[in-house]
Amino acid sequence: MTIRRVLLLLSSTLLGVVLIVLLIRGNKVDIAQIWRQLQKVSWINFGTLVALNGAVAYLSTEKWRCVDSRLRRPTDSKPRWRESFALTGIGMALGLVLPVQLGMVTARTIGTFFRGRALPRGAGGTLFEQSFDLLTVLVFTIASAITLLFKGKAFMWTGCAAALSCLVLIAAVPTVRLIGLLLFYLAKVAPKNGRVGPALRSLSDQQGFILLSAGICRRLFVLSVIRFGVVVLMAYQTAYATGAKIPLWHLAAAAPLVTIAAAVAITPGALGISEFTFASVLTLFGTPLSVSVPWTLAYRVLGTAACFSFAILSAIGLVVERAAVALVQGNGGTAAL
Repeated sequence: MTIRRVLLLLSSTLLGVVLIVLLIRGNKVDIAQIWRQLQKVSWINFGTLVALNGAVAYLSTEKWRCVDSRLRRPTDSKPRWRESFALTGIGMALGLVLPVQLGMVTARTIGTFFRGRALPRGAGGTLFEQSFDLLTVLVFTIASAITLLFKGKAFMWTGCAAALSCLVLIAAVPTVRLIGLLLFYLAKVAPKNGRVGPALRSLSDQQGFILLSAGICRRLFVLSVIRFGVVVLMAYQTAYATGAKIPLWHLAAAAPLVTIAAAVAITPGALGISEFTFASVLTLFGTPLSVSVPWTLAYRVLGTAACFSFAILSAIGLVVERAAVALVQGNGGTAAL
């Protein structure tokens, strides 16, 4: 790592810390209150939060493997499911110490380094499957905006989110066809030399365009919607564990805007940015700042602890599984992949 990158990481971390300090001082948050909230968390509540992290990792793993099965060539080796699952858990943890955009990409790119074409499969596959997470939060952001505009409640947000999700699923076929026609036209008129022309022709051929099939897009979108629901449940579990009185639908309506803010944040794990956004948007939906601000800080602590706990368990499980495979193979047996 170069000195410039180290300085950039340190400066972005400092920015996140400054934002947290401003949030605490600006709202006169009692640190002792946050500590008391954290003390209320039982091991059962924390274990539930770790399990929900596991559910998020499972859904993300299924999305990535769905994309990787299309990107993988016959000469590339197929990663085991447990390995993919562990890489996802580690990537989630890295997303808390690196900018969110880099955590999962880094983990999966390194994890597929010896399995063939790490950048297209690790980085490219991750970015493609995560684009459906972004699509999901954009859809739900519209639902949140409509609810705010018409001063609606839980029923309006849920109805708008469901209707817009169905609209996306219905529009998948014509949208994919339109993109296919556009790619075909651009590939036809693009110059034969250089990088753009060959890349467009690669995307427009049958092997490249298979990623844009309606069936795959629908599956990735549905998995992203379910993943979003689990993320909201994680936030609600934290609120319940700490005794913060925040309605579930407030968290669901605020989460899309927080995700978008985190996606463009430069601070590690969107430190400070997520807390500012969550507290502000929750206030718009009716949660008092006196409740939302301490909760966002407690959520950062608990969420980080649960995410790293799950990543450590995933890594230990992967090491144990590999040791068992090596032992069985050393004894002349076979191991299931």
